[in-house]
Amino acid sequence: MVGGGSVRDVECQDSDVVGHHPGENATESSVPAPAGSQTEVPRRMSPAGHACPPSPAVGTVPSSLWVFSPIVSLIARIVLPTGSVVVNSCSSAAEQLCNFVCDCSDCSDENQCGYLRGSAVLGTPFTCDFEDSDCGWQDVGTSMYRWVRRRASLAMWGMGPHSDHTMGTDLGWFLVTMSPPAKTAATAWLRSPEMQEAAATCEIRTWYHLSGSCESTQGLNQTERPVLRLAVAHKDEVVELWQSPERSSEGWHQLVAYPGRIMEQFQLIFSLTQPPTCGAEVALDDIMFKNCGLPATARNDAAVLTMSLWDHPSGDMRPLTSEVGQQACGAQESRCHRGSCLAQRRFCDGTDDCGDNSDEGTAQCKNFTRCSFDYDLCGWETVARPPVWGRNTSLNLGTSYSIPTRDHSNNSRAGFFLHVSSDPTAQAGGTAQLSSPTFQATNSCSLMLYCHLHGSATNNLSISYVTNSTKHLMRERTGDLGSCWVRERVDFSVTIPFKMLIEGVAGSGGTVAIDDLILSQGCVKEQEKPLVTLPSQARAGLCAADEVACDSGDCIAAELACDFADTCADGSDEKHCGTTTFESGAGGWHDVSVGQLRWGLQKVTESDIFLTGTFLALQIGEGQMVGPAKARSPLLGPSGPACTMEMSYHIHSDPQGFLAISVTDHTTGTTQLVWQTQGRGSTTGGRVRVPLGERSRPFQVELLALVDLQGSASVSVDNVTFEQCYLDVASPTAAELSCNFERGMCGWYQDLSSDFKWVHSTGQGQGSDHTTGSGYFLSVDSSVPWSHGQRAQLLTSHQEPAAAPRCISFWYRLAGPQIGTLNLKLWPEGGEEVVLWTRRGTQGSIWHRAWATLPSTGQQRYQVAFEMLHDGFLGDVGLDDITQTAGPCGAKLSCSFEVEGCGLAASGKGTWQRQSNGTGATAGPVADHTTGTAAGHYMVVNTGRVSLPAGHTAALTSQPYQPSMSAQCLAFWYQLSAGTPGSLRVFVEQSRVRRKVLSMSTMEGSNWHRSHVTVQPDGDWQVVFEAVGAGGDHGYIALDDLHVSEGACPKPASCDFEQDTCGWSSPSDPRLHSFAWGWKSGITLAKYPGPEQDHTLGTRNGHYMHFDTSVLGARGTSALLESPPLPAATDSCLRFWYHMDIPEHLSSGELRVTLLSTAGQRTVWSVAGHRSQGWQGAVVLVQSPSEFQISFEITTRRWPMEGTVALDDIMYSTRMGCHSSPESPVEEKPSGSFLAEVVLSVLLALVVVTLVAAGGWYWLKQRRLASRTPTESNRSQGFDNITFRDDKVIISPREGDES
Repeated sequence: MVGGGSVRDVECQDSDVVGHHPGENATESSVPAPAGSQTEVPRRMSPAGHACPPSPAVGTVPSSLWVFSPIVSLIARIVLPTGSVVVNSCSSAAEQLCNFVCDCSDCSDENQCGYLRGSAVLGTPFTCDFEDSDCGWQDVGTSMYRWVRRRASLAMWGMGPHSDHTMGTDLGWFLVTMSPPAKTAATAWLRSPEMQEAAATCEIRTWYHLSGSCESTQGLNQTERPVLRLAVAHKDEVVELWQSPERSSEGWHQLVAYPGRIMEQFQLIFSLTQPPTCGAEVALDDIMFKNCGLPATARNDAAVLTMSLWDHPSGDMRPLTSEVGQQACGAQESRCHRGSCLAQRRFCDGTDDCGDNSDEGTAQCKNFTRCSFDYDLCGWETVARPPVWGRNTSLNLGTSYSIPTRDHSNNSRAGFFLHVSSDPTAQAGGTAQLSSPTFQATNSCSLMLYCHLHGSATNNLSISYVTNSTKHLMRERTGDLGSCWVRERVDFSVTIPFKMLIEGVAGSGGTVAIDDLILSQGCVKEQEKPLVTLPSQARAGLCAADEVACDSGDCIAAELACDFADTCADGSDEKHCGTTTFESGAGGWHDVSVGQLRWGLQKVTESDIFLTGTFLALQIGEGQMVGPAKARSPLLGPSGPACTMEMSYHIHSDPQGFLAISVTDHTTGTTQLVWQTQGRGSTTGGRVRVPLGERSRPFQVELLALVDLQGSASVSVDNVTFEQCYLDVASPTAAELSCNFERGMCGWYQDLSSDFKWVHSTGQGQGSDHTTGSGYFLSVDSSVPWSHGQRAQLLTSHQEPAAAPRCISFWYRLAGPQIGTLNLKLWPEGGEEVVLWTRRGTQGSIWHRAWATLPSTGQQRYQVAFEMLHDGFLGDVGLDDITQTAGPCGAKLSCSFEVEGCGLAASGKGTWQRQSNGTGATAGPVADHTTGTAAGHYMVVNTGRVSLPAGHTAALTSQPYQPSMSAQCLAFWYQLSAGTPGSLRVFVEQSRVRRKVLSMSTMEGSNWHRSHVTVQPDGDWQVVFEAVGAGGDHGYIALDDLHVSEGACPKPASCDFEQDTCGWSSPSDPRLHSFAWGWKSGITLAKYPGPEQDHTLGTRNGHYMHFDTSVLGARGTSALLESPPLPAATDSCLRFWYHMDIPEHLSSGELRVTLLSTAGQRTVWSVAGHRSQGWQGAVVLVQSPSEFQISFEITTRRWPMEGTVALDDIMYSTRMGCHSSPESPVEEKPSGSFLAEVVLSVLLALVVVTLVAAGGWYWLKQRRLASRTPTESNRSQGFDNITFRDDKVIISPREGDES
């Protein structure tokens, strides 16, 4: 990617057109690839004959051995697989390309660098969101196990992400691993283009999604697991920066890595290593590079705040822009050789902050003493008793999760540091000690060091000084700071000789490490060596490693501390658990900041209405990174559903500053934002109540804040409490499952462990509630970009055991062109969850009622949960009017058999059984009708002669239906196997009298077929499905999607869409990657607009099918609506009404009618997208020699195509032809022929009018009547040639059109 000198840069400069072709003004030759590769690297030649940098358009895949070869710098110059090129519009020199600094005015020198100059979607610079390209990232594996750029694929449901992270939908793009080997371990490699000159503040943030399972380890949470790693290749070394934690969970997680100061060129490498028989996938999205450019040559006080806005927890902040002007350095600053200003405290601190190492020069730092541990301990001493500080390198220690991956001095795996790791056999509280030589009394001695605390929330590092055997604590760091080296500085002012003492405690699974101990010139060794002895270590307690001590000396299990319930008799286990006024200490809160801001205790110096006494405040920090300050509580939990955190806060900042609260769950490795507030340019604050909800141990609460402290900004927190957090706190409304949500949530509560949530609201454009039409209901909008969780759960509290079954009914809405799954589940305490009811895919923008029986639970307590799965991304969900009644539910009006048999009772010789093709023992359909997958369920009976001899029957009888109208429509889908399946007879039974209403014994094709019959009962009735054996060797009969609706059944494929969709549906085969049509009324929805009136009733309450074309992507997606299978037709007619509202300048697609059969598909009618006036009628002659389906399809050739298309009153008639009547719709005329006919009509009218005018001219003149000219008489007053039609004329297809 990066070429030679500036002359060649100009000669080899591509044009501004992306995708330069090799044959244009350049030639190609081949040079041998580096050793270990299997291909040659094409090299472009300039017109002058100079060798150009290798073309990014060349697609080569070298051996993965390249990644670790000494010539890593050559590898990055190979390819950009998408064919896009770096357009360096201002001909920047090679050393200025991909260095995180925009040298060109359009920043074109920072494109295709593993990042683009910016993400249009996220609004952040130096970001790759993969929406338009791969940004130069390249798969460098040597096997089929590889990285590819793709969208979410519902065809691989259950594997991989169902949405990208950028867009939050399956229309967005990401990188993902593909085709792992079945039985061997393997690694997929992904490499960036060549970058250069990363600043010491550089931070890499990426979102990753780990999914799948390992057969040998029963999931991703076991010892043998897939591991995702990020490494940097620099010079001849590959250094790991980050690896995935030992525990993982579904959904997108953020990776944060700090490469440190890197001079010259480097590349990044992602790798996923799979154990044998492990079918996991990893996806990557939104790779961001923050604060990676070297300091500007002019001072910009706003830079810290500007760059750090990416850290805003809401994720929707946009970076600021500010003019950079040459200014004098501040009083506490000095100038680097490059011209930038740097705080004097940052000079001689062991880090190249200037970018040219001028702040670490030998001359100015000659009086500082630095110990890198590369050779020895430099006079520092370790205490011999265990645990001890060990001197080692990353090469020797291996790749354990918590171990530092390189030292700080050299940023190398071969560099030395000191470390202490957890020992499972040691007693709790074991402390490693490192002491300095004795120093003279001083008021100007400073110690700078770099610490690494990772892998455990209970890691601890303390820095003290010792005088007369007394220890004085100066600085303490606790917790997991991440896989990075963090700068710390301690200033000593001691009046007598002293020693420095550095103590480390590694928590379970954690490591504490230190490097680069730097002493300022004020630290002078005491030559007379007065005796300064270390205090004796407190005798280790009697508690084991997995226990904690009460103040009384008793030991309790560690997991019982900070669980919101007193376990120690003196209550000391809950004393330092986050609830505090900060008057006697931090109350368990500890600072885990790694940047230039930190949290610390501070006293009120002036009257404040929000704060009292001592409080927690934002202060200047010693870390080298740029980002928000972060403080964490101790490990808390478990918590109950009513758990809330309250605190007082104060913030004075401009709108770019913020204060936020998040929750980190170490079990799942997730961090979730739960509250935030932004600065308003003035002082604001108050008391805030933040719901935390029910959470499993362990979790920690985090306080995050970012403001510009160089001005007058400030952030403070005080009086923190946790209320009603004990797990078994009972709510007074816990048993209230019946709820209309008008006055609250009753006994239901939100699962707050996911950012995908139910919202209690009045609709906000998602339609009205069911109760009153203007009240409250619960909704889920799965398309909001910040909802990346996999499920939204609405739960009850633990209910007392149920001795008898009960019926729960509710109203739901499941709408949108692509929506997920809604489940109702029962969670018995200590038992397996039971799915009571489920629906997947769009059910229309109207309310439906559903019932489910809650079984008795014996002696077990239980919870009930509504769960919305995030496996669809365009739509919304509503829930309202939940009712619980005694006794089981009656006959279900709709049954998909996904959960249960819906009360249908089997009898007779054969046995009907509910099964899926993936788990069933009986031969049956390869996929069900409901979901279109092998995992879907149906009812099936084996009709082979062994199971069901000829003439024998197997019956399936429903529970009684209670008629609410004089006529009801019974519809169902069935499938008969090939060969001799026997016959399916359908009876309606009333008052023990059976009447046969349907019978079928053959079926064309292997698809599901729909049948229906109108029932006119005068009382309760039942339906009986009876399979009759025919003596064949093999066979089956299957049923699915039984539905009873009000009113008589329409003709096959005919529908006015008032009661339901009459069998019209969008195909469920996920491989088609198509969208679903919606079913709605004329009531306006903000998200999915449509006609304000239907065609059938002409009112807002009438229903129709509709589709919003704006959701169609640019790459060939479509929306399909298909009829049930129909028998062969010779002279049938399809009439329908359609409504289009697509602006002409956005019209790039069409609405088609196609006939689908085993012979293929044939388009019989189409109309281009346009904006029409009202409903339009169309008539299509239908002919097919074999069984077929009618399909309405919306396609687009160009994106965006914005507007809506609606269908209503579809009428299909057989053997009658398309003989039009005044009431029937007619086919719309093509605009060209229609215009010609209008012109001819106008000409004829002109002739007639002229003759009449000439003959009557004298008569008209005598009467002095105002004559009208022929032109005026016949001028069309703006008629619409799209909507104008003659209802008495049917236009035949033009020559060449398909009939």
